[in-house]
Amino acid sequence: MFETIQQMIQTSGLMNLTLNNVIMIVLSLGFLYLGIKKQYEPYLMVPIAFGMLLVNLPLAGLMNHASDGNPGGLLYYLYLGTNLGIYPPLIFLCLGASTDFGPLIANPKTILLGGAAQFGIFAAYFLAILLGMAPNEAASVGIIGGADGPTAIFTTTRLAPHLLSAIALAAYSYMALVPIIQPPIIRALTTEKERQVVMTQQRAVSQKEKIIFPIATVIFVSLIVPSATTLIGCLMLGNLIREIKIVPKLTETLQNSLMYIVTILLGLTVGAKADGDLFLSPTTLKIIILGLLAFSVGTASGVLMGKLMYKLTKGKVNPMIGAAGVSAVPMAARVVQKEGQKYNPSNYLLMHAMGPNVAGVIGSAVAAGVLLAFFG
Repeated sequence: MFETIQQMIQTSGLMNLTLNNVIMIVLSLGFLYLGIKKQYEPYLMVPIAFGMLLVNLPLAGLMNHASDGNPGGLLYYLYLGTNLGIYPPLIFLCLGASTDFGPLIANPKTILLGGAAQFGIFAAYFLAILLGMAPNEAASVGIIGGADGPTAIFTTTRLAPHLLSAIALAAYSYMALVPIIQPPIIRALTTEKERQVVMTQQRAVSQKEKIIFPIATVIFVSLIVPSATTLIGCLMLGNLIREIKIVPKLTETLQNSLMYIVTILLGLTVGAKADGDLFLSPTTLKIIILGLLAFSVGTASGVLMGKLMYKLTKGKVNPMIGAAGVSAVPMAARVVQKEGQKYNPSNYLLMHAMGPNVAGVIGSAVAAGVLLAFFG
């Protein structure tokens, strides 16, 4: 009897708890607090944090590999969708069905703002190289600057899967902190006069243009950067389904049911890769710092491109919309709208900012394709 009790104690989770386990459990509880109480990207922060919690509970075996006839853990099998690059393109498919590219079509030059905002990706890449990271790791870290979680995950699973949890958490944390990070950068780089600029109403975009756009975009991008086809193809298919307006049930499913199902699977399995031995390392600190730098530089370069367009158009473009060039849709556009109304209550910049915002989604996918072409 005594031996049985002793064996039960020795094989319990408490007796196998390590310092790393404790730290990671506390961290996961902190991320749960941010997701639930502070509502920082709760749709992804909560499943990511819970995945971290589950994988760091001793002897639970949720990420155990299948071997010698023994079945693997639940999260091990669910993680295959992340590891094989299935979940992120599905997120892009759903995102395409939820996105209106009308503002970009109405004002095509705003694609320059979306392109400029990707500069942060490459700035962080070169700095990561200088800090001693391998090229594939540096590319994975740099993609955080696009402020696009699925793109960061997709790229990292192919280039540096051992960094997945840290990069995913950094990417989604900075996406959630867009309303905190971006305003000081916008104010530092623009004058009050520039922030007060009222932009003219955009032209109406026909349904025909909206149907042609996703088809033309996927052909053009795929011919130039073939490795971006997976993400761009899914994004544009989702958008085409939305714009043809003859399959409303598919559109509704992509915008709601499928989006939420894939999101929880993606978040849970990304969190499950947050093993203490890998996560609690100097490399993780580098990733957090470089990710913040990448996002900040991306915001700044978008605003600076906006200032250039302000000069070239003789004051017709509000340079703040350049901050929306990062692909945090529609959060970055809302930040621009809020900042604009602070300085001119009658100003309405949301739809103008949506142009560079959706261009940023395309831009981050293309940037990821370029990195995958070089290092994949």
